[in-house]
Amino acid sequence: MSAAIQSSFPLSPPLTLPAGVSEDELHSFLRSVRPADAPENEMENYCDQDWRRFVYTLGLVPQVRGKCLELGANPYFTTILLKQFTSLELTLANYFTAGLPSESAQQVTYRDLRTSKPLTELLNYYHFSVESEPFPFAAGVFDVVLFCEIIEHLQLDPAAVLKEINRILKPGGTLILTTPNVSRLENVAKMIAGVNIYDPYSGYGAYGRHNREYNKHELYLLLSYCGFDVEVMFTADVHHNSAAGFFPVDLFAPLLRSREHDLGQYIFVRCKASRPSGTKKPAWLYRSYPAQELE
Repeated sequence: MSAAIQSSFPLSPPLTLPAGVSEDELHSFLRSVRPADAPENEMENYCDQDWRRFVYTLGLVPQVRGKCLELGANPYFTTILLKQFTSLELTLANYFTAGLPSESAQQVTYRDLRTSKPLTELLNYYHFSVESEPFPFAAGVFDVVLFCEIIEHLQLDPAAVLKEINRILKPGGTLILTTPNVSRLENVAKMIAGVNIYDPYSGYGAYGRHNREYNKHELYLLLSYCGFDVEVMFTADVHHNSAAGFFPVDLFAPLLRSREHDLGQYIFVRCKASRPSGTKKPAWLYRSYPAQELE
């Protein structure tokens, strides 16, 4: 991040580090995480770009025991952090493509945080699409659900997915959601410069791109409709901020003072399942549906 951006906006709140572990130690530890058959350079580059996001996410996890479902666990950076620094009983879920077995396992290697000794774990996971298949879990099973970097990929009905998460959480259970912030400073600079902010088409198919990004206000409205009370919500940069490469930030910074806490690259949310979800679709997010399906 340039000095001008850093001095203008609070885009990097302090990381909540596990006791006795430095940023460098945690970064090195995460950099060693490797799912079987994953390209080494790709995983290292991914970690170098986003390791702060995994640490911010860990900082949202309540210090409780119980059952935790991590949706979209692969490539397991957050999974390994949860196993290392919490006492949660983890259940993992992934979706790669249609037609695969409903349950499978993936081998993951990493290095011990203290000794650097190589470690190997076989991680079992459920395989299903959160949009097109029912969740294979009974109601009120989990104390915590992690729903990180998924909602922006959904194509059909994000409210239905959040309602299903509400169903499988215990009353008062915790949802942790992270997603890119459509209102991030870089997108503001791009729009002023006339640069498109939408995601490119992906070689991984329709789910490989961001189909809809959100801002903080939209997430608050959607979570509230789906029965959640927001406890913590903040934005943060997690990798290099390129806003100044699109337009001089000092020229438009005064216009953003009223929303200076809304400009980070990612949104981080912790909320409670407090009541039943609404039964329809929030009209501000959906269109071209019959009027009786919207509210």
